[in-house]
Amino acid sequence: MTDFILVRHGETVWHAENRYAGRTDVPLTPHGREQAAALAEWAPAAGLTAVWSSPLSRARLTAAPAAEACGLTPRVDERLYELDFGQGDGLTREEMRQRFPEQLAAFLDDPVGNHLPGGEDPRKAAARAADCLADIAREEPNGRVLLVAHSTLVRVLLCHLLGIPLADYRRVFPHLLNGALTEIRVEDGQTALLRLNAPATDQTPDFH
Repeated sequence: MTDFILVRHGETVWHAENRYAGRTDVPLTPHGREQAAALAEWAPAAGLTAVWSSPLSRARLTAAPAAEACGLTPRVDERLYELDFGQGDGLTREEMRQRFPEQLAAFLDDPVGNHLPGGEDPRKAAARAADCLADIAREEPNGRVLLVAHSTLVRVLLCHLLGIPLADYRRVFPHLLNGALTEIRVEDGQTALLRLNAPATDQTPDFH
């Protein structure tokens, strides 16, 4: 049995304009750094055994203070990258509508079958993230792991693990809050969702 606390990185400079941030390495805002500090305040009492993150700096800089607070060395895995949004990376919804309106409409109708032009297939992203979690679970068979990654990656991963149709990830999980805690338990190949979008001040109850 391995518990994972999945956290979306802190706020970035693209949040104010609601730009799609995929593989572009966008920095945290001052508020994003405050969210990382709040995660570090939560972490020492959380019983963490490991800390993992995406290679992008917004995830690494969110994870690092929590790892330091627990005396853990954060580990980075490329399988935790955010989805590549292709031609949509760095654009707002309105800018996409101006540049490729038909492809955007198809994406909004079915974000898996019609992912953004030049972007990554969400099915492949979900599979790589699930492979990463499976490897971590083998290393931490009784662990409690903080994993800092990205909004779309975490949402497609949750659908993949919970048996929810991947095309519904935007509807079932419309928004992951920056710095909030989403906890899952992986046991005998099965996944349970224990909490979603909980504030970083919330210490985990003992789930049995």
